[in-house]
Amino acid sequence: MKKYQHKVIKFSYALVRGILIIGLSFIILYPLLLKISSSLMTQKDLFDQTVYWISRQPTLENFKVAFSLMNYPKTFLNSFLLTLLVSTAQLASCLVIGYGFARFKFRGRKLWFALVIAVLLVPPQLIMIPRYLNFRYFNLFGLIPGNGINLLGSFWPFLLISLTGVGLKNGLFIFIMRQYFLGMSSELEEAAYIDGAGPIRTFLTIMVPHAVPAMVIVFLFSFVWQWNDLFYTDLFLPNAELLPHVLKDLSFNYGIVHLTAAERAALLTSEFNSILNNAGIILFIAPLILLYTFLQRYFIESIEKTGLVE
Repeated sequence: MKKYQHKVIKFSYALVRGILIIGLSFIILYPLLLKISSSLMTQKDLFDQTVYWISRQPTLENFKVAFSLMNYPKTFLNSFLLTLLVSTAQLASCLVIGYGFARFKFRGRKLWFALVIAVLLVPPQLIMIPRYLNFRYFNLFGLIPGNGINLLGSFWPFLLISLTGVGLKNGLFIFIMRQYFLGMSSELEEAAYIDGAGPIRTFLTIMVPHAVPAMVIVFLFSFVWQWNDLFYTDLFLPNAELLPHVLKDLSFNYGIVHLTAAERAALLTSEFNSILNNAGIILFIAPLILLYTFLQRYFIESIEKTGLVE
């Protein structure tokens, strides 16, 4: 009897857990599924009360138009290069800074780390004007005479703020690396010091290889946030051909390229804009979905090893 009750309880627990997982997954995936469904529809389907998920005549024309208007190969390459550059620079800087906070004792260490965490609470809009002026008249602490160098319109602002540890979400990444290094055994470093290795060699040959799980987390988080970023790209690269920029102006560009003034007034309805924008959004997030599909195993393993789920 007890064995039967145990099986019933176990089955009930598994059933409830399965229902919760399916429900949460649907809540998360519902917006994505809705956009995929809408991107395959025609404008007539939106006015057809019998059509909700599946179009009567599914079409890829919306993707073809969005692909062409977004100049997808070029904008994808530009966005990928910028995102890869920023992610790599943020990983390098946060790796060094996090290790320094975790392993070296210096005056004001707790205060400086508290300031790093406090930066997470500062909206980027608050320092938008100083950063803009700094890179518009960049003089490297007064070493460049005159009005300095205009770095706007290039990748340099992104590279400089990432390498100096003040880029997008850098406070969080420094925190992740610090906590991971704090959890590592100090015996590894002590053994390296006994063998004659210095701090730099110990860091590069002993600590960095053991910090791969945290590095994967930082790199993937940085990659996704920079890929989706529109604030800094608008600030530093306002006229660049990047995916967030062309996606924002997708419907407007369609009207300029394909339609006359009279046709724009008649055809550029909110329904048509919705279909076209959904197709553009799918093209925009497709690389991230592919990235997660191939790296989900390493991502989940890294989350578990870093203890972020606790």
